[in-house]
Amino acid sequence: MHQVIYALVTASTTDQALSRAADVFDQLVGAAPHAEAVFDYYVTFDDDSTTVAGSARWGDLPVAEPVDSEEGQELLERGWQATTREFERNLERVREGVDELDAAAIMRDEDLVRHACHNLGAYRGPAVYLYDEFADGVRHRERLEQLVGSNDHLWIVPADVHY
Repeated sequence: MHQVIYALVTASTTDQALSRAADVFDQLVGAAPHAEAVFDYYVTFDDDSTTVAGSARWGDLPVAEPVDSEEGQELLERGWQATTREFERNLERVREGVDELDAAAIMRDEDLVRHACHNLGAYRGPAVYLYDEFADGVRHRERLEQLVGSNDHLWIVPADVHY
């Protein structure tokens, strides 16, 4: 499966933003020392060497944008909407499972209820769409506002990831 995730990094140029975002994405695919992979690989939108990922899959997205630009705001909103949509989907699956299934069925992961519980608690991986400079998932609105409000040089860099 593929999805687009976003790194929020401090930078002063596009190249610097891409470099810092690559550090984030490297951690998420286990390419950095002591990093645990949650995705198989990533492709940023400046890479036109593939026919199955990045722009070839999703169309043209900005390579990197300052968060305070119009394009940056669009990417940020896109990432946040995906985060909330995935959270609400998993929360609903958990609520339905708890209401409708007994403990043994939940333990067997019937209707993928345990998997949805895992996704609700995930700090990284397919249930999380926005990441800070430390490859930590941005999981709630207050953290996102803290990141955006505390940095005048914040950039957003999208990447297509496979899991």
